[in-house]
Amino acid sequence: PAPGDSAAAGQGMMGQGQGQGMHRGGGMMGQGQGQGMMHQGGMMGQGGMMARHHAEIPAEYADLVNPIAADEASLGRGAESYTLYCATCHGESGMGDGPAGAALDPAPAPIAHTSQMLSDGYLFWRITEGGSHFETAMPVWQEVLDEDARWDVINYMRALGSGTVGRGMGPGPRTGQGAAVEDHTAMLAAAMEAGAITQEEADLFERVHAVLSEQYGVGNMAMQGMGMQGRGMQAMQRAVTEQAVRDGALTQEDADRFTEIHDRLIEEGLMQ
Repeated sequence: PAPGDSAAAGQGMMGQGQGQGMHRGGGMMGQGQGQGMMHQGGMMGQGGMMARHHAEIPAEYADLVNPIAADEASLGRGAESYTLYCATCHGESGMGDGPAGAALDPAPAPIAHTSQMLSDGYLFWRITEGGSHFETAMPVWQEVLDEDARWDVINYMRALGSGTVGRGMGPGPRTGQGAAVEDHTAMLAAAMEAGAITQEEADLFERVHAVLSEQYGVGNMAMQGMGMQGRGMQAMQRAVTEQAVRDGALTQEDADRFTEIHDRLIEEGLMQ
């Protein structure tokens, strides 16, 4: 929609009643960016910024209101999902400073801040459908997290920004690293049993994965996040692997082979 469209102003980035005038002057958003805080941390990047600022929320999301109370149970569930799927890019504190996010362009949004200003409908839309509309690596989560789980994540994101959680203040993220290792080992064993990969390929995959996990914090993304689906997951994996090559942590040959094996596992249904 054009910048002046009432739909963009009323149901755009800021959602219901949280529009452009809110942040004029010396605020964080800057002049003319009252609808674009989600982008300041980079979720939208610089290219096409104006068009993204005026993105219209699809009708099926525009009027949504979070039906899940932000109580201790919801925040606990949201913390688990956030740690498993979100923290590697958006950071444990929600400031867009997760280890995997450093390799992404545009960078992940500081959702602890942006979630305070964006509508329920906007946040649910972005989590549900991912960032393909805006050419970001944000994965599609609707096949991974059910509706209640997405609302729990929104509650947790907002609690991060308000200081209700984090830094020892109530439910916080748990790493779940043991589960990640178990899933990783089981997935590779199943792939070899199915004849999808050889032992040598499994060894290479495991070696490269260890580098990405140890140096870029992407163990959750690549293994626990087997649910990161489609374009978003593959774009994120490629971005981090390319960064590892630039940093000298991986050879180009190993990175290329890892990517080929990774894509083959997805095609075979062994990773989703």
